[in-house]
Order: sequence, then structure tokens, then C-alpha cells
Amino acid sequence: MVALSVNLNKIALIRNSRDTEIPSVTDFAAKCISAGADGITVHPRPDQRHIRAQDCFDLNPMLQVEFNIEGNPFSEGRKSDRKGVADYPGFMDLVRDIKPTQCTLVPDSDSQLTSDHGFNLIKDADRVAPIVDELKSMGIRTSLFMDPDPKQIKIAAEINTHRIELYTESFAQAFCNKKDLESVFKIYQTAADAANNYGLGLNAGHDLNLDNLQKFCGIENLLEVSIGHHLTVDALEMGLEQAVRSYKKILNS
Repeated sequence: MVALSVNLNKIALIRNSRDTEIPSVTDFAAKCISAGADGITVHPRPDQRHIRAQDCFDLNPMLQVEFNIEGNPFSEGRKSDRKGVADYPGFMDLVRDIKPTQCTLVPDSDSQLTSDHGFNLIKDADRVAPIVDELKSMGIRTSLFMDPDPKQIKIAAEINTHRIELYTESFAQAFCNKKDLESVFKIYQTAADAANNYGLGLNAGHDLNLDNLQKFCGIENLLEVSIGHHLTVDALEMGLEQAVRSYKKILNS
């Protein structure tokens, strides 16, 4: 069975469009869990455009499932420019305080609309390795957001991360366009095989949806998918609980 971790960023984005606490991130987390979600994912950014630092603290004590916090480990603290919103403490300080089940390190920047590439460990391994070591020393399962490149995955294993999360955008595009799907799928399976051979656990995420998820679940040794944007869109049509159950049905098949 592949685990489903529901990303709540889009719920927080709706809330942040008004000066309100509705919709409640914690309430929606509880609904996801009730419907069968195996985990909750958040990706706080320094501009707090969606998930805020306080959301992480609010979620932590109420979750009875795995808590995955994603983000750039090099993101520093930032003063909040919005009334009533606490300052962003810096990604690693946030993780040190909360100690989530899993921490997924992502090389994103403030200028990116969303995550759009994995780590280049040929360049950044020396910076990332001490962070992996620190997270592991705190008992936090650590995952690195990676492109499906076996050479990069080998380096991820060398710096002793527990898992990698494959960035699945190119698969989603190939599925949507019905162009080169099998060759792209093979690239991901080769990457998954490399992760397995190096003893790494395998997660995946980005633009996975009800249409393409079953195909991607043909990837061997897949442990977890993180899905937020498309699940939220589906929830607008079928309701949140039914959307979560629909994704779980595919993952359990």
C-alpha cells in the first residue's frame, strides 16, 4: 500500500485571501485524517503566502498521523508584514522546535510559484549533508526532493538521507499530453530502481491526480505520495472526504 500525505497549502491559501481563520487548517487536517489520509504535509515559505509558521505549531499536537514539513533548509527568518501573523523563524529553527515525523528538503526560492526542480547534489551535497545529519540526530526521517536522475540519487544515498521524493512534473505532463509517456515512465522506474538499490525509501509528488496516479503507482517500491493542489480542486467538486477516499482507493488497489 502506498501512503497518502495530504498537502494543506491550498487550504491555507484560501484562508489567507481574507482576514479570517476560515477555512481552518487544523479542521481540514482532521477531516482528511478521518477520511483515511496517512499523513499531513505542509510547505511553509518565508513569505507565508499559504501555510504559516503558526499553522505548523497548531497542527503538531493534534495529528495522529505522520507530519511532513517541506521546505528549503537554507530559508532564513523573516519579519511578517501582515498584521496578526507571527514572524517566520527560519525553516530549520521551525523544524527543530516541532520535530515532525518527516522533513522533506526542497531547493525552492521565494520567486518560484511552486517547487519546480530537485536538488543538484553535485553542487550542493556539502551544504545539504550536515543538515541531513542534524535531522537524523533528532529522530526525523529525512527526504530530499529530487529529479529522476540516478547519478544524483546515488549522491543522496552517500549523504545518508532516509528517502528521496521524486519530482513528478515531467511524468504528469507526459501523461496529460499523451506524448512519450512510456519513455518518461521508464525514466522514473529507473530512478526508483536506483533508490532501491542504494537503500533509499521512495516518495513522490507534484501534479499527481486522479487521472495519472494509478499509472504512477506502477512504479515499484513507492512508499508515499504527497498530493495537495489537485486533491483540493477535486474536493471542490466532490467534497474533501470523498476526494481523500478517491485517492486512497487508487493507492490501495
